[in-house]
Amino acid sequence: MEYAQRIEALLEAIKERNGKPVNVRVVAATMESFGLRDIDIQTDYNFDSIIELAHYLFNKINTPEYSQLKNKNQLTAEAKDRKRVYLSSYMSIRNLMLVRDYGTGLFHLLPVVLQIATIILFGFSLWTFVGFNNLQSTAVVFGVIIGLVATGGLVQVIGKQVSFYWYNEDYKMTYKVIKEMLVLGAKSLVALFVVIIAINFFINLYPILFIGIVFAYAALIGLLLLSLAPLYTIKKRSIISIAIATGTLIALWLNLNTNLSTYVVHWLGILISLSIALVYLRFFFKKKIKSNKGYTNATPKITLTIYRNINYFFYGMLVYVFIFMDRIIAWSSHSGRDSPYIIYYEKDYEIGMDLAILVFFLLAGVLEYSISSFSRFMDYFQFTKKYTEFKGFNKKMKKLYYKNTWIFIVSALIIACLLYLIIFHPLGYQSAFDQKLSSLSLIVFVIGGFGYLFLTFGMLNVLYLYTLNTNKAPVIFIAIVCLVNLIIGVLTSRIISYEYACVGMLVGAILFAFLTTRTTLKFFKNLDYYYYYAAY
Repeated sequence: MEYAQRIEALLEAIKERNGKPVNVRVVAATMESFGLRDIDIQTDYNFDSIIELAHYLFNKINTPEYSQLKNKNQLTAEAKDRKRVYLSSYMSIRNLMLVRDYGTGLFHLLPVVLQIATIILFGFSLWTFVGFNNLQSTAVVFGVIIGLVATGGLVQVIGKQVSFYWYNEDYKMTYKVIKEMLVLGAKSLVALFVVIIAINFFINLYPILFIGIVFAYAALIGLLLLSLAPLYTIKKRSIISIAIATGTLIALWLNLNTNLSTYVVHWLGILISLSIALVYLRFFFKKKIKSNKGYTNATPKITLTIYRNINYFFYGMLVYVFIFMDRIIAWSSHSGRDSPYIIYYEKDYEIGMDLAILVFFLLAGVLEYSISSFSRFMDYFQFTKKYTEFKGFNKKMKKLYYKNTWIFIVSALIIACLLYLIIFHPLGYQSAFDQKLSSLSLIVFVIGGFGYLFLTFGMLNVLYLYTLNTNKAPVIFIAIVCLVNLIIGVLTSRIISYEYACVGMLVGAILFAFLTTRTTLKFFKNLDYYYYYAAY
């Protein structure tokens, strides 16, 4: 046995005997109680004396890796205390959780609310402008879509990999992963646009200036998304609102008070939001690393990192592909419209889908509460149920799933009423934009709204599965429904009219909700197995 292995075994034995020793003398006395002598220390552990090894072990025990050492008696007492804490906490403030978590989810919609408010009041937001013509809008929307799709997978990886180091208090590695993801995202965007420029050079689909504008928006939106994602993981979500609000307000001021191009104003605003996020991350982690340097600071093997995160990457990317696929299908259809380019923006269709996606945003509070309550009650029931009562554990958690589903349905009905008022009430859409919603936009809104409803429910199911590290099925499901979206969307948009591309999105979303619900219900039947499996 190597010296390092013997030292680890000795440290484990000391832990079992004492938990976390209070000083070096306790460590030395414990080793002596094991019958160890100085000569044994020299031959078996490669240290000169017991006291020298005791100093080494005591310093090692006080690193973050061993900061929570406890012996068996301490662990037993802690478990009993936790039972009492969980019982009092969960049973006394149960209803407050819904208000708090639901409110938290809605509070984080502040950046979205601000964008909607500035569009209504000024016809301008951080990356949109009602004064753009169709070709300009095509370039901007193309850029936003490419930026989100190209970095969506990396955002999921950030959520997984960053949270791993963050919750292990290895802040140096946390920040290192964030920087690596930003660099990788930038390289991916550059590589993607080299390919796009090459294709456009040979086929000449769009003017070169058009491609340049697309690249600028895609790069800035993609990097903004990557810089904001870690703030969500480390529970600094208020900074997201501050960054977006600051960038939006400065861009709005520039738009109203200067003669700068709208493109330049957008880019400056996004850069400001991006800079605020990056500067905050830098100073936040600089302070964290200084106070707690972590215990590994070693880069994991690339093959292991890919294996752990590949499913999250593809799921994150394909979700954005699914969300935007119907737009590309509709804008590439010549059925019912004239289009000078292979893919060309259509205002009424975009308005309908923009209103429809409000369903997803307004249900954010339900997702926040459902997953938070699932995690809390799962911990609570594991302390109050014996291992032999695993069927009762599964039944309790399944009942919670049904309860959260009813909350989802009730919330959806309330949101439907709210959107109805926004569209048809005189003080709603017509008052904000001085015109009624077109019949085409209304058709797209209704179909797309139901699509986003089912998609959101499917994504909620995926969050349940992700909670216990079940990540393969969601990737398969989202890939299947992307294909369904494509096939049905192309058929309906070409055979009937371009606006019916959203039917593909609706059918795909319904299928996604069905597949994830079926899998999640099976998941709850064997939740005890998945729970203990995820612990290792």
